[in-house]
Amino acid sequence: MAKSKKVNRAWLNDHVNDPYVKLAKHEGYRARAAYKLKEIDESLHLIRPGDLIVDLGSAPGAWSQYLRNRLSPRTALGGGAAVGALNGCIIALDILPMAPVEGVQFLQGDFREPDMLRQLAQALDGRLADLVVSDMAPNLSGIESADAARIADLVELALDFSQRHMKPSGALVVKVFHGSGYSQLAKLFKQSFVVVKPIKPKASRDKSSETFLVGIGLKPLPQPGVMAA
Repeated sequence: MAKSKKVNRAWLNDHVNDPYVKLAKHEGYRARAAYKLKEIDESLHLIRPGDLIVDLGSAPGAWSQYLRNRLSPRTALGGGAAVGALNGCIIALDILPMAPVEGVQFLQGDFREPDMLRQLAQALDGRLADLVVSDMAPNLSGIESADAARIADLVELALDFSQRHMKPSGALVVKVFHGSGYSQLAKLFKQSFVVVKPIKPKASRDKSSETFLVGIGLKPLPQPGVMAA
């Protein structure tokens, strides 16, 4: 119990003194995660005015806030609060509730459930996304093989969704973790996209094995009976 309290106290101390936590509070973002997507976007120039973007695992809304800012003609100095008309469309989804972000259409439900995927497809209304971003992660059990399977399942679902509902020129950003199963997911991305970039943003904690895989430009799906190259 004493050790647990020490760990919690150390984590809280690190969190309170984290420069990205302070910056998020100052700029009006709901979480420091906004700066992970910001760094990925600034590195690869993924977001353009007029884009249709799907934000998977969106709660508490920091990524949606950043996306909202990038699609606004004018952005407030605060960062997390955008002003002006939304030049594009953002559809966000999470199993947890999310406080509204102006201009963002939010769906609450489990991305792993077929009914939720149908609702998301209905929200797209036949349109193809320019960008799909996923900060989804399962509740980790500490059992490496089980956790790797859960992570892979979410990544594969996001990839399958993108192959069905994203423009061939579009991009997919997913959260993954180094360790068991990472090399297989990286291989899957290389089979599925023209360009693949692994990125560990500076805003990701040093102690975390979290990283992000970015796939740009979908490769054509193999035809039945045809071996993939």
